[in-house]
Amino acid sequence: MSFFGKLFGKDEQAVRQLKHPMDLRVGDMITLDDSFALPPQLRGQQLRVEAINTYEYEHSHTPEFVLKGHSAEPIYMGLEQDDDTWLTFSIKLTRAQVETLFDLDAFAEIFDAPGNASLSPQPLTDANASHEQWLAQTYHQVTFAQFGYFHRQDYRQGKPPQFTDSNPGEAFEAYSLMNGEEDKAVDIEVYQDGDTDVLLTLYRPLSDIRDYWPGE
Repeated sequence: MSFFGKLFGKDEQAVRQLKHPMDLRVGDMITLDDSFALPPQLRGQQLRVEAINTYEYEHSHTPEFVLKGHSAEPIYMGLEQDDDTWLTFSIKLTRAQVETLFDLDAFAEIFDAPGNASLSPQPLTDANASHEQWLAQTYHQVTFAQFGYFHRQDYRQGKPPQFTDSNPGEAFEAYSLMNGEEDKAVDIEVYQDGDTDVLLTLYRPLSDIRDYWPGE
C-alpha cells in the first residue's frame, strides 16, 4: 500500500494481468501485429472485446470473442487446439459477397452428402479486393453437417446448459472447407430457422496478439 493509500485508508487496486486470449473479458482490448501477412482488417488494429459467445459440440465447447475496432464490421476470434494453440480470425460475408466470390452451383455442392466438395474463388474485382488475403486458391471439404449449439453467453467456466429449457442455445449444422496449408477456411453455419452464416477464416499464431489491455 502506498503512503496515500495508508493516509486515506484505501487499497490500491491491482491491475489485472492479461497474457493469453483465454484471459480476455468484455471491455478488454488487444493490439495485433502490423505484419503484411495479415489482411488490412487485422493488420496493426486495436480491437475491443464486445461480447463472448460459445460454440458447443458433442464433446467440446469453445469461446468466440466478438471484436470491434475502427470498422463497423466485427471480427470473430476463436482458439483452435491441436498440437499447438492457434488463433482463428473470421469475417462474415453477405449473400451478395458470397455470390460474387464463389460460383453458386459449386457452393451448393458443399451441402450434398457425403461432403466431398471442392471450391475455388472466382476472380476478384475491385469491389471485393479487400478479401484477397482471406482467400485461398482452392479449398476441400473437411466438415459435413456437424451438429452444434450457439450460445450468446460465455461458458468458459462451466458447461453450457444444452439440455435445459432455460437456455438451450441455437441449434445449427456446421460445414467447413480448408486449403491444403490448413491456414485458411470457409466456414458455414446453417440454423434451424434457415439463417445461414458464411465466414472466411484465417488460422494464425498466438504471437499475432502483440499487446493486451485490460478494460475497466
